[in-house]
Amino acid sequence: MSYLLLTLLLLPLVGSALVFAWKNPASKYLALGIAFLQMFLTFYMLSSFDFKPTVDGILQYEINYPWSNFIKSNLHFGIDGMSMLMLLLTNILTPIIILSSFNEKPGYRNTFYGLILLMQFGLIGVFTSLDGLLFYIFWEVTLIPIWLIAGIWGQENKKIQFTTKFFVYTFVGSLFMLIGLIYVYTHSASFDLTDLYNANLNTNEQTVIFWFIFFAFAVKLPVFPFHSWQSDTYTYSPTQGSMLLSGIMLKMAIFGLLRYLLPITPEPILGISGKIVLVLSIIGIVHGALIAIIQNDSKRLIAYSSLSHVGLMVAGIIASAILTVQGTITITGAQGALVQAFAHGINVVGLFYCADILYKKFKTRDIRQMGGLAKVAPKFAVLFLIIILGSVALPLTNGFVGEFILIKAIFDYSILAAVIAGTTMIFSAVYLFRFYGKAMFGEGDDRVLSSSGDISPLEFTVLASLVVFVILLGIFPQPIIDMVDSSLKFIFTSMMK
Repeated sequence: MSYLLLTLLLLPLVGSALVFAWKNPASKYLALGIAFLQMFLTFYMLSSFDFKPTVDGILQYEINYPWSNFIKSNLHFGIDGMSMLMLLLTNILTPIIILSSFNEKPGYRNTFYGLILLMQFGLIGVFTSLDGLLFYIFWEVTLIPIWLIAGIWGQENKKIQFTTKFFVYTFVGSLFMLIGLIYVYTHSASFDLTDLYNANLNTNEQTVIFWFIFFAFAVKLPVFPFHSWQSDTYTYSPTQGSMLLSGIMLKMAIFGLLRYLLPITPEPILGISGKIVLVLSIIGIVHGALIAIIQNDSKRLIAYSSLSHVGLMVAGIIASAILTVQGTITITGAQGALVQAFAHGINVVGLFYCADILYKKFKTRDIRQMGGLAKVAPKFAVLFLIIILGSVALPLTNGFVGEFILIKAIFDYSILAAVIAGTTMIFSAVYLFRFYGKAMFGEGDDRVLSSSGDISPLEFTVLASLVVFVILLGIFPQPIIDMVDSSLKFIFTSMMK
């Protein structure tokens, strides 16, 4: 079965090269076809995936090829339940993101679509790497295409300034992670993940390494106060760049926290380090939500909403990690974080696309200058509302189960922390329904509304595809929970070393 994983990994790289070479407007269809082929391959692999393997942490697809005996690193890739979930998210959203760009005027060139496929290649490498050095390499690979996408096709004059800020933040954070991984490597047999888990590190060494690696993840997520790059980059990137950043790329850090940081450096979680991260996460929840409430720029509102939701995911993971290291293995917070990561990816891509549609109709991102669109665009009004409901975690939508599990996990650790973290459900309803109400109801400009009309068939297809997942995962969340259960038990058991 390793050939399937090899195909999954190399197909977007080969596709990217072909799209770069084919300087033709039709290259976008080639990119879309490759992205769909990648999605179908992922579902085919899922069809033979054992949701409940008998051995915790078992890899059902694996490649392990010697790369360098000198640095003791292998081309080691594999898929477990956690990887499979992230691959599904990546390969479902990539064709939707490509398709969403087809109505852009002027249309994007072949280089734009080649960069998206290169980004997909990097993301798949991150989610399947089982070697620390390999993980770092693919982590860096993803930075290059998104920087170019945001810098070249950004929407404002200051796009270079903001994308450079994003690049510097992320690159510096990545260097800290590399230093941390190299230090762990010097105390283990190789860069292989299993050897890194068994590295001989004392508590002080683990604490230093914890903060070095966490810094890279904190910037990428981002976690308060490492978030200053986020709102500008999300706002001034092209819509597809914002989708890639928020929908998929930040999930690399959620994945990294679970796959690398916590099993390698579990002891600092019990001390002040764990409490600091938990507090920063909860501050981010409230801080992001309160700023989102007063935002009038639609893309900035969504950016701060994402900051708030990410804070909840990190808080849930850390709460469960603290309880586990104390002696009570609980994976609840990690389960909730992964369920929510998948739901957030779907919802935030939908929100950014809705913001793009509104911008094209009203020629502004200022929600105070919008209004009345529901009268002339009923299809859009319904689809936009469903995505909003998923984002505010309404029961029977995809956002509900993940947020419920996360708050339960935080409650198990601290009632006060859970009460504060739970405000995200109230605040998100405030700022998202305000956003929806401003755009869809009210008087509106008759001249704008008369020329607007409803969404195009392509826009309907993109939004309807996302809405299917909002509803489907709200009704049937258990398959995702089952998928990641074995992987998380293996990871959290490893923290008890």
